[in-house]
Amino acid sequence: MKEESYYDRIFEALDYSDNEFCGMEFESCTFKDSNFSNSNLSLNEFMDCQFRNCNMSTANIKNTSMKNVNFINCKLTGVDFGSCNNFLFSVNFKDCRLDYSVFLKNTLKNSRFENCMIHEASFTESDLSGALFQNCDLAQTVFRQNIMTGADFKTAYNYSINPAKNKIKNAIFSSPGVLGLLDTYEIRLE
Repeated sequence: MKEESYYDRIFEALDYSDNEFCGMEFESCTFKDSNFSNSNLSLNEFMDCQFRNCNMSTANIKNTSMKNVNFINCKLTGVDFGSCNNFLFSVNFKDCRLDYSVFLKNTLKNSRFENCMIHEASFTESDLSGALFQNCDLAQTVFRQNIMTGADFKTAYNYSINPAKNKIKNAIFSSPGVLGLLDTYEIRLE
């Protein structure tokens, strides 16, 4: 890949693990079955792109733009989305692994997290208004100082959310999952 801009292309079986892949623009592109683990993906721009069956674990995405980017069946362990360019930031995840990932001050309005494993991740000072966490395992994930108005946790599980440290007005929870709102109070239910 020597060009700087790509439009409506399919990239398949790339292996950029432990390499630099910076400063490029991709619009309406699809990445399939590729390995970007430990890669430096800084300063890239992805618009209306899709990643399928990709490994992006611990990839460096500092100042990367992600505008309407979909991740499907991807491994994104330890990715710091908080370091992305937040202008028009829009991402969705389906069947992904997001353990140890960081969302710091990200705008995630109406983002979709479907059938994802999100263990020991961190959502801090982010806007999760209207976000959907459908069938997501959120074990030991931290939610701190977020706007979660209208977020849907109806089918999510293993979450612990402190209502005093997050704005959860009109968020949707189901029973018994709603007990995850009481964890910080160390209440015993029998």
